[in-house]
Amino acid sequence: MPETIRITPIGGLGEVGKNMTLFEMGRDAIIVDTGIMFPANDMFGVDYIIPDFRQITERDDLKIHGVLYTHGHEDHIGAVTHVIEQWPGLHLYGTKLTMGLIEGKLREANLIGKTQLHVFEAGDTLEVGPFTAESFHVCHSIPGCVGFAINTPYGLVVHTGDYKFDNTPVDGKLPDYARLAEFSKRGVKLLMADSTNAEVPGWTSSETVIDAAFDRVFREAKSRIIVATFASLISRVQQVVEAAKKYNRKIAFAGHSMKRNVDMALELGILDVPKDMIVDLGDIDSLPPRKVTIMATGSQGEPSAVLSRMASGRHKIEVQEDDTIIVSSHPIPGNEETVSRIINDLLRRGADVVYDPVEQVHVSGHGKQEDMRMMLNLTRPENLLPIHGELRMLKAHRKLAVESGMPEKNVFVVENGTVIEISQRGIRVGERLPGGYVFVDGHGVGDVGRAVLRDREILSQDGFVILVVDVDRRNHKLLGNPEIISRGFVYLREANELLNKIDGTVKGTVKKANGNSRRALQESLEDNVAQLLYSETRRRPMIFSVVNER
Repeated sequence: MPETIRITPIGGLGEVGKNMTLFEMGRDAIIVDTGIMFPANDMFGVDYIIPDFRQITERDDLKIHGVLYTHGHEDHIGAVTHVIEQWPGLHLYGTKLTMGLIEGKLREANLIGKTQLHVFEAGDTLEVGPFTAESFHVCHSIPGCVGFAINTPYGLVVHTGDYKFDNTPVDGKLPDYARLAEFSKRGVKLLMADSTNAEVPGWTSSETVIDAAFDRVFREAKSRIIVATFASLISRVQQVVEAAKKYNRKIAFAGHSMKRNVDMALELGILDVPKDMIVDLGDIDSLPPRKVTIMATGSQGEPSAVLSRMASGRHKIEVQEDDTIIVSSHPIPGNEETVSRIINDLLRRGADVVYDPVEQVHVSGHGKQEDMRMMLNLTRPENLLPIHGELRMLKAHRKLAVESGMPEKNVFVVENGTVIEISQRGIRVGERLPGGYVFVDGHGVGDVGRAVLRDREILSQDGFVILVVDVDRRNHKLLGNPEIISRGFVYLREANELLNKIDGTVKGTVKKANGNSRRALQESLEDNVAQLLYSETRRRPMIFSVVNER
């Protein structure tokens, strides 16, 4: 029997996204989920963020037996290719849809032969190394969602994944109430439970309420209908298909990930679309607009996704007068401004944009406070670790649990990297391991840090100025006039007075240099011109100087 069970959240605690948790028993370990997080508005150029799992890779004493996936959303599977690049041959476990989505990612990254995929059904018990994990079905906003009850010598550790208690789910599969209640009889040592909606009172609505909203929109639409949602939200695709079928519309799919996931779901039998309903995106202009429905990516305002490019006129689908565009998602925290801007741009192009709360075309996949109380009452855990949420959400979950009768000392609010240890003596909060954001920018992983992002932020706000001067190699006297180049600061052709002041400052700095080294001259030029520009404009562009010795 191992002396201590260690649970380390690598991502997902203190933030929304990049969910990843390490479970250790002695030298053996498993991981639950390997997700990504979408960049905030000030993370210029960053494509996405992955968990900082370098703390695991640096440990030679640890054997990772596999990764268990709760469901197929990007914040739970998006970093899988980075994980497999680090640990080739790793075993991956997920339900049919989850593994279909993962397989598509691995295939695109040419990693399909470098891992072993295991498909299981909700309710199956998984033996992964020395770990026994019992899966149980939960409702969320995507099919094939599960949680795990991990057996330990000290009792069950129940990881809910993302969940809500939906008694009328789209796919007809109810939450596994009986299994959760049965866990309570065996003794739940620790409940690790989703905290996303811990601040929101009430129950989360069923996915089926969306059907009525879709029906109203489809009935009243005068022209084409374009629905933007997550590419992995296959159940929402099915709801759109049913509405389109009722109103005799064809359907086309726009966006690489949307088309890839739809093809996969059709092949696996998870999605049911009559073949004669599907049309190629290039053929929609040959159909009457009232007969066209398009499902597209970009509901989170991603710059390269379909909806964003449509809003800016950069996509082959041109927004037309009387188009109805449904944004069927809620903005992830941090994306609100971007999504709002895209909605306004679409309205300017003449479209009728439908979004929650205009119509209930999206409901949360996460349980609210009453769902959370239900989870606590069903499992009756001895201890609670709130997961999946910003710090304010984790603390709101703690407050709710205490109000529901759990001793405050038994609720552990921690953030990423903090180790939770379970032993015969009980549960304690251990050390906090170092870690942070790992930014993915194009093909670069981790080579962009906070310093680079700060530079990008300055460039985005105040632009830059480049000073190019030629000096005599022997005495560093100025040769000719300095060249001044500016981008994103001021339009120099219309700023003659400022240009003359910059020119004078450069010449004066070179004259006073008195034979200083080239590097010293560059620093003086940058400092002096920066002071001048701030004095004149109260702005701080980035200043670069180039000194050529001739």
